[in-house]
Amino acid sequence: MTNKKIASYLISILFIGGFALLLATNWDKGQNGKANNTAYSAGVLSAESKNFNFGTISMKDGNVSHRFEVVNNGEETIQILKAYTSCMCTTAFIKDASGNNYGPIGMPGHGGAPWADEVNILPGETAIIEAIFDPAAHGPAGVGYAQRTIYLETNSSKSPRLDLSFTATVSN
Repeated sequence: MTNKKIASYLISILFIGGFALLLATNWDKGQNGKANNTAYSAGVLSAESKNFNFGTISMKDGNVSHRFEVVNNGEETIQILKAYTSCMCTTAFIKDASGNNYGPIGMPGHGGAPWADEVNILPGETAIIEAIFDPAAHGPAGVGYAQRTIYLETNSSKSPRLDLSFTATVSN
């Protein structure tokens, strides 16, 4: 066997070994690079009102917003692990019971990367999810009925995802 072949085999083995090591060290990490080792919670994240209707709104009047209240009705702390919106025209912010603000939260792939910080909601605590809708985001073709959703993914074994939605009829 020639020195070139031996060197080629060694480089291949090192490359494959390095790639395997990279996969092994990043296998249990989420989009944000944090280890995905969060324990499941028996907490229950719920909202008294999961839907809101803005009615008829005009593009020229600008953004509209609504605040959803979510509460942990369980006996264990819940973590919001990931949050994102259904459309680029919608952004959201989370305010926890201590007054800390998180966001902006947007649509994946459209400049509003899914938010992936962790918010802890203790048993009995309430957090505010503010939804902001830009009726002009889709331009003149965006008139008519619109329904958008904010998705909250949690570590709850009982309610792993909470969807908060709003509707509007957009006019010029």
